[in-house]
Amino acid sequence: MLRPAVVQILKNNESYYSLVLAVAKRARQITDEALENKDKALLNIKPVKTAVDEFASGEYKIIEDPSLRN
Repeated sequence: MLRPAVVQILKNNESYYSLVLAVAKRARQITDEALENKDKALLNIKPVKTAVDEFASGEYKIIEDPSLRN
């Protein structure tokens, strides 16, 4: 997938901020897993790009806490 648009990823009135946090958290998980398993091949593709692709494909979803919304 080539640069999915944010509006393609966000559903149900999710915020851009939630997307940024979720992608950053998932990218950190990918990096930690690669370092833990000593698998440098996972880091050949940038972890942020991998995380964005995972959210765009629906493999991961954003779960917001409704009590934190204004």
